[in-house]
Amino acid sequence: MDSDSFKPFEFDATLKVAAESSSLKSVPSKFNFSNERTAFTSDSLPVVDFSALVAGDPHQCSKAVDDLAAACREWGFFILVNHGVPETLMDAMFRVMKEFFNLPDSEKKQYEAKSASDPIKCGNFNVANTSNQSFTLWRDYLKLYVHPNFHCPHKPQLLRDVVLEYTQITRKLATKLIEAVCEALELNQSYVEEILKMDSSFQMFATNYYPRCPQPDEAIGIPPHTDPGLFTFLIHNGVAGLQIEHDGKWFNADSPHNSILVNAADQLEIFTNGRCKSVKHRAVVNEEKERFSIVVANGPSGEAVVGPAAALVEKDGGAKYNAMKYEEYVESQLTKSRVDGKTLLEQQMIFINNSN
Repeated sequence: MDSDSFKPFEFDATLKVAAESSSLKSVPSKFNFSNERTAFTSDSLPVVDFSALVAGDPHQCSKAVDDLAAACREWGFFILVNHGVPETLMDAMFRVMKEFFNLPDSEKKQYEAKSASDPIKCGNFNVANTSNQSFTLWRDYLKLYVHPNFHCPHKPQLLRDVVLEYTQITRKLATKLIEAVCEALELNQSYVEEILKMDSSFQMFATNYYPRCPQPDEAIGIPPHTDPGLFTFLIHNGVAGLQIEHDGKWFNADSPHNSILVNAADQLEIFTNGRCKSVKHRAVVNEEKERFSIVVANGPSGEAVVGPAAALVEKDGGAKYNAMKYEEYVESQLTKSRVDGKTLLEQQMIFINNSN
């Protein structure tokens, strides 16, 4: 999910056209961002079987809960399989998203964002780093706020239907994952619901289009960042591009067809007092194939004030994070954090440590 600090939003009608031009041999200067794309490949990315979490067999369920807790603790990422999302729905999502990006620029421009909080926005981002330099991401996007209020463009014709169905299903998946994590930590479910207010959870949908890039080492899709929220879900069109940081090294994070790549997000790390890890990740580009990704960020209610769970604070002898209203956290991450600086999550941790 793209959640760093950005300068004013911009609708750039030239990225898709320029990227598809046979005469484009180098990255236009506005996109220049030198980066090292080298990453390790690992077979150790955890796999969580969702069907076991909801199985009637208590032994299968217990193992799946333990697998989930270990994945969130050790990697912060995992591959979710047997999740129940129809493959036909996933395929329809990518077809309709490609249709959206192929709409005339005049139609897409009406959704150009005027502010970070617009419930429907598309285009691409100018990013500011700590040296006050700016560059544009090699990516077009569509971002929608879909819960508790549903917002979506009316074109293409099937867009609203597939987005609504997909986000309803993934919201239920996220709720079950949160319940399972809290079960592993022996947290009272009534307390969890009281704090997180999941019935009015804030859910955001995003789709990203990364055109082929003539110089992939000189541009980036999304810089390193962590996500606000509890769990973020990602699927892609078969073209890998996500990399995650683990033990100080970057790893390619691919996921098999019809699986969902899931990462623990900032509020889950905060709520579990550091037991679950929200880790940095980035999206790199390539010169051979265009890439589409579909992301659903599942958070608590915007009104929820999320800090470490009281029972875990008692066990640990203190809180490691500051409590903050979720909607304020999201707004701060969009407007105040920096690409080359500390994430908002890290800033919260430093603030607490310095106050002791």
